[in-house]
Amino acid sequence: MSAEVELAAVLRPRDDAPASAARTIAPLLARMPWRRIGDRALPWLLPIALLALWFTGAEQGWISPQVLPPPQFVWETLRDLAMSGDLWLHVSTSFTRVGVGFAVGTLLGLALGSAMGLSRSFEAYVLPSFNALVQIPVLAWLPFVLLIVGIGEPLKYILIAKAALVPVALNTLQGFRQTPHALREVGQVYGYTRRQHVLEIVLPHAVPTLFTGVRLGFTKAWLSLVVVELVASSEGLGYLIVYGRQLFQLDLVMAAVIVVGAIGYAIDRLLDRLETSMRRRQPGGAAP
Repeated sequence: MSAEVELAAVLRPRDDAPASAARTIAPLLARMPWRRIGDRALPWLLPIALLALWFTGAEQGWISPQVLPPPQFVWETLRDLAMSGDLWLHVSTSFTRVGVGFAVGTLLGLALGSAMGLSRSFEAYVLPSFNALVQIPVLAWLPFVLLIVGIGEPLKYILIAKAALVPVALNTLQGFRQTPHALREVGQVYGYTRRQHVLEIVLPHAVPTLFTGVRLGFTKAWLSLVVVELVASSEGLGYLIVYGRQLFQLDLVMAAVIVVGAIGYAIDRLLDRLETSMRRRQPGGAAP
């Protein structure tokens, strides 16, 4: 029986108390398809409203086109970039940079976080200094790294890796520390070696938290990529933004910003789905 038929049956006049009918109707309303559709559409209301306001403002002349180009002008610029191949060149360059930097930063973050999580002494020596250094933003590191490696690609890889390393290391430490004490005692009862304790007890419970760190690491790496390309680059999406600003082509700036936001959002959604899947597979997690 569908939710609509059940709801119609509940709404027939009966001698039952109204409170009982209300308690029965509530779960049926929650199961109605339109509720699920509404929940999925809700996050898009604000972007659609902003886009409508942008269209209206451009049509009514509320804002000068030199300050905020009309949406159709930005779309034409984006289409021209895609058809000429320039857009894909800049996107591939940015992806290469963020891929290398993110991979290096993630591996170093996992190693550092694991070392701190497995050794209280190492954590006591390293964590205070690490927490102090991570407060320094990427742009503040730029002059020092620039003096060491120059303005080439290693500069971008190092700064992106640094941005990714921080959340990965901290979440790895947290994941290793949150192993239930009861499971640790079980490992002691069975006489697990240290290697078995880490691989069979600590790591399985730490994986979801580790993946959260990886997701945050990518977000930081993607943001740092744009910042680095804004300052020192001749290719990439960040450079495209700077190039458009220098020529005062705000349609080009807006097109590049839209691409940066769309790519970052799409990859974040993908990582979020993977993280949710891993948490459901974790012992004690919610069923799919």
